[in-house]
Amino acid sequence: MNNMKRLLSAYHPIVQILILGTVMVSLTSAMSIPFLAVYLNEHTQLSYAVIGMIVGAGPLASTVGGFIGGILSDRFGRKMLMFSSLCSLAILFVLFILVTNPLLLFLLSMAKGLATSFFSTVSKALMGDITPQDRRFKLFSTRYLAVNLGYALGPIIGANLGLEGSSTAFQLTGMVYLFYAFILLIGFKKYSIVKSEENHEQEDGITILGALNTIRRDFILLFFILGGISLTVVHGQMSVYLSQYVSEHFEEGVTLFSYLLSVHGFTIVLLQAPITKMLERYKGLQTIIMGSTLFALGEIGFAFSTNESLLMVSMIVFTIGEILVIPSEYALIDAITPEKVRGTYYGAQEFTQLGSFLGPWFAGLILSSYGGKAMFMAMSGISLFSLLFYAKGWKMYRIKQHSVKHGTPLNDKVCL
Repeated sequence: MNNMKRLLSAYHPIVQILILGTVMVSLTSAMSIPFLAVYLNEHTQLSYAVIGMIVGAGPLASTVGGFIGGILSDRFGRKMLMFSSLCSLAILFVLFILVTNPLLLFLLSMAKGLATSFFSTVSKALMGDITPQDRRFKLFSTRYLAVNLGYALGPIIGANLGLEGSSTAFQLTGMVYLFYAFILLIGFKKYSIVKSEENHEQEDGITILGALNTIRRDFILLFFILGGISLTVVHGQMSVYLSQYVSEHFEEGVTLFSYLLSVHGFTIVLLQAPITKMLERYKGLQTIIMGSTLFALGEIGFAFSTNESLLMVSMIVFTIGEILVIPSEYALIDAITPEKVRGTYYGAQEFTQLGSFLGPWFAGLILSSYGGKAMFMAMSGISLFSLLFYAKGWKMYRIKQHSVKHGTPLNDKVCL
């Protein structure tokens, strides 16, 4: 606790509130969001595929939410958008347990995705605004740790209190979001916000049209995004299809899934730093190959696990793959990004979240028609298939580098 207090003391009070709020929200969200598919399966007559579409609608909305949030924050201010987003999330979590109509549930999920992406995008921008550049990397690492700490502890606490996937869990999450909103509002009134010196210059805004035009012109980026979409199909909403399978095929399946989520969170908390340091000498493509392979092995493990221990081992393998893949995707995009359009390239990468919509829907179709083993094997195959896109994009990038270095004309197929 003293280490956390000392770590947070280096940041602006608003940043401290945002980090602690992240732990709180993640803690309660871990009792509700990953169990939404299970909750809908138990309380509605919807099919796996429809439930997958409903849950995936949130990430689908998040695909463009960051762009829209940036525009709205320019017009209404970051403080107002952050406060209204948290209040909206508080209301939406309560509505999830009151609504059963598929269309309304789909719209609620999209609204949740938009509100979440608004708050996430704007809060990270605000944290960057008021934090000196030399502290930002550590700041966002701390935020990532806070998210996973909440997701490591939340499912265990929820399981022991009997809250996992219950209507009470959704109500509790809504109350925490509302509490977070008012604590943040008090912080805004109490503490002044002054941008750090590096952030006085006005940054160019990222537009959806600009991101689409960038993808259209740069085939290297296009292949990396296609690879990212494929991998996000596998890991983006993994909790949806895994929860549907485990809850119906194992005794006390919902409780077991809670512990699997905690294994996932604790694996990230404990292994992220040592694995990242151990593999820092490898290129982004090499770690993506390793991560995709571990995704595939983890999915195969899920398919053939006959007891809780095997499921947990498979989850650890899968999670290590996630630790490798997520930062590596950013490293690849960073490697190909021209300095003047860095914001647009990073904005374009948000389109990989399309996989978080396609994944639950596709997995639900396979699970309904062919069963769990076929679903997990299909996900394993998609994970390995994604490497074809990454390999093609990397090959184009190396050709482009060689052309620029030696002054030879670029191939039209490499970069238009």
